[in-house]
Order: sequence, then C-alpha cells, then structure tokens
Amino acid sequence: MAKEDLMTLEGQIEEIFPDGRFRVRLENDHAIIAYTAGKMRRYRIRSVVGDRVHVEMTSYDLDKGRIVFRERTPGAGPGPRRGHRR
Repeated sequence: MAKEDLMTLEGQIEEIFPDGRFRVRLENDHAIIAYTAGKMRRYRIRSVVGDRVHVEMTSYDLDKGRIVFRERTPGAGPGPRRGHRR
C-alpha cells in the first residue's frame, strides 16, 4: 500500500465532542475518533448523532479518521435559505 492510499469506510456518528470531533462506529463494529473535513466546515455541513457518514482513514493509524461525506437523512428537507430579506 502506498503512503497516499486512504481507506474509505462507512459508519454512524455515536457521540459529538466539543472540539469538533466525533465518535464514529464503523460497519465492522470498530469505534474511531473522527474530525470534519475542511470542505464540510467551509460549507457549514452539520452532523448530528445518528447520521451515516463516509470516513477516510490511513493504514498507519486505525483509531482516527476524517469525515468526508454525510449522507442525506430521509424525510429531511433542504435547510433554511440564506439570502436577501425583502
């Protein structure tokens, strides 16, 4: 495996920590600590307990990861529009 190769796994958020980190339970029943990727922070994509997420991990440290995608929750409509008030 090359140094740049990342594993992408799916999981579910179990707990939210105050410093922007999350405890994520992966499909293989392994719990890791993950942080939000920069693009998700930039576009203010919020994650809550119970959300299904995609996590990137390196093979060097299997206890930490980066959340790169949050799946849409069924039944949730689009968020509030932020724009001009008339």
